[in-house]
Amino acid sequence: MSESPKAYIPVAPPRQPLPLFQLILVGLQHVLLMYGGAIAVPLIIGQAAGLSREEVAFLINADLLVAGVATIIQSFGIGPVGIRMPVMMGASFAAVGSMVAMAGMPGVGLQGIFGATIAAGFFGMLIAPFMSKVVRFFPPLVTGTVITSIGLSLFPVAVNWAGGGQQATAFGAPIYLMVAGLVLAVILLINRFMRGFWVNVSVLVGMGLGYILAGSIGMVDLSGLDQAPWLQVVTPLHFGMPTFSLAPILSMCLVVVIIFVESTGMFLALGKVTDREVTPGMLRRGLLCDAGASFIAGFFNTFTHSSFAQNIGLVQMTGVRCRYVTVMAGALLILLSLLPKAAFLIASIPPAVLGGASIAMFGMVTATGIKILQEADIADRRNQLLVAVSVGFGLIPVVRPEFFAQMPQWMEPITHSGIAMATLSALVLNLLFNILGGAERAAHNDACHQH
Repeated sequence: MSESPKAYIPVAPPRQPLPLFQLILVGLQHVLLMYGGAIAVPLIIGQAAGLSREEVAFLINADLLVAGVATIIQSFGIGPVGIRMPVMMGASFAAVGSMVAMAGMPGVGLQGIFGATIAAGFFGMLIAPFMSKVVRFFPPLVTGTVITSIGLSLFPVAVNWAGGGQQATAFGAPIYLMVAGLVLAVILLINRFMRGFWVNVSVLVGMGLGYILAGSIGMVDLSGLDQAPWLQVVTPLHFGMPTFSLAPILSMCLVVVIIFVESTGMFLALGKVTDREVTPGMLRRGLLCDAGASFIAGFFNTFTHSSFAQNIGLVQMTGVRCRYVTVMAGALLILLSLLPKAAFLIASIPPAVLGGASIAMFGMVTATGIKILQEADIADRRNQLLVAVSVGFGLIPVVRPEFFAQMPQWMEPITHSGIAMATLSALVLNLLFNILGGAERAAHNDACHQH
């Protein structure tokens, strides 16, 4: 493998696979990072629907199965589907608000949620070819702003984890900070003093040592592990036939559009990290996979799926850009869906351990966005205003989630997503300042030069 003189860490060319052992370890890093987000959506919806603990566990396994299959297809590519880049897929948070409301609606419930997910996935497959043509509206100015906002919107999650998580009885206690600090310190030291294989698995090593430390001081809760079955196969339509109602379907179709906006920004960010130009054809294949995964998810007892932003930071952190890493990660997710005990062990990783690793990785996403902004004419006052306003809009749901509480409920997928807010703002302002105002600006510049 070659060594990057700028980052001082080795990088793997996008099409060059790693040795099998390294492939498994780096793939496991991706799984550990996204696992908490992957199981959070079925946990929330299962509780809102009043399911038993066993049924919620089945929802989680169903989500892992679909996420694994979608990750493999997205990364490896099958025919016209899959962007063929190192992308991790999982249940999207964009639909959580709408699905919680559906769970309590008479005549809708879980079957109605699955029906709306199927219909929205089909709708997404119809509009994906048209959405893929928006790449030209994402110059470095917009892309850099969106990627910077992705990192900033993720960073509070890392800080929350590092402080012990939302369920911590003493948030910010020294013991949590010590564990998070150890994980972060190990990652930094490995990247400073090691090369090659060790840099590739630095996050895994840091989290492993953090897990051992957390377990030795009683922070790891393994209660219920004995009751978890060794093997469980996810069967389609486990909760009955899906039902289709107009209002839930329309709400979920809006969610799919927002997922497409988010995924477009994430794909472009990943393209910058891996030094690959994301063409309209690649974007179409990636969005088709997002929509197809949601369509299949409804039959397999789970929810709308999209690419996970936090894993972009891991690609940037380790320098491993080989798509077969996430293919392996997808295979591991499928394996976990069949082995509830193994999934239980990963779910027992304390938030402080995840937080220590995420501080570095989510920060790397922000750093990537800042680097891309250097390609734009950031000295221009209008462009500075675009960045300032868009990043500000992106932070609104992070700083005060209730800011848009009085707005109509159908707007929640937009107003509750910092990534969607920042993306839409950057697109609109770029259209106003640089596309529609391009002729005016050119005339103004010519007049200035003449004087």
